[in-house]
Amino acid sequence: MRNEDKTKLKILDDLILGLQGNDFQVKSVHTCVFWTAVLSKHCGLSSTFREEGPSHDRGVKDVGNLTSKTALELAEYAKSKSLLEASIGMASINSLIEVDESKCVEKNAFEIILEKGADKNVAIVGHFPWIPKLREKVQNLWVLEQRIREGDLPAKEADRILPECDVVGITGTSFINHTLEDLLVFCKKAYIAMIGPTAPLSPILFDYGIDAICGAKVIDVEKVIRSISEGATFKEITGVRLLTLTKSSQGG
Repeated sequence: MRNEDKTKLKILDDLILGLQGNDFQVKSVHTCVFWTAVLSKHCGLSSTFREEGPSHDRGVKDVGNLTSKTALELAEYAKSKSLLEASIGMASINSLIEVDESKCVEKNAFEIILEKGADKNVAIVGHFPWIPKLREKVQNLWVLEQRIREGDLPAKEADRILPECDVVGITGTSFINHTLEDLLVFCKKAYIAMIGPTAPLSPILFDYGIDAICGAKVIDVEKVIRSISEGATFKEITGVRLLTLTKSSQGG
């Protein structure tokens, strides 16, 4: 791996290092159309990302044998250039994290960003259903996306937009496509929230300038696996609790 690649994966390295001594056997892996789940100590979720186009040469390494691995072994997949492997790796990382609910609040990303960004300049990296509602409440709202929809800006505009923002929300899938470190460089003065079930509810992220992690904890494994296997989008998944962990709750 090239040196610049290693630098871009430093947060992933630290997340995995922080889970050493807490390893568990992988019990099952569910790579579904919208969501991936890995069951080890807990059930971890991640968005399912995959390359577009023909599927040949884009399979998962050691497919059929993933339950012979430990969760930390599978967590290394998060570093893969294969989006599908990285999705599995992030779900595996999330399956090992001990979420301290006493330090979390039951608020979703929209509530947190609105609290911090009302009447201010806000950027969201990633497209979320509550974007239109947020747009009505803030001074300026820019949505950066790799797959742009009407009203979005291309993700390559991040270097121009993010330095001007007071609040930035970054999708947790930036771990999967390995863009997170690049994005953080541009958030010069912003309150930064990571958004979505892919985002690890780990205080390690606060060491990198992130202020809030708006994630999810699986509370009913059977319901989650059944719903994602049947093609549920996130708003249709049952058996999860939306939680936000903030840097301020850590005394930081």
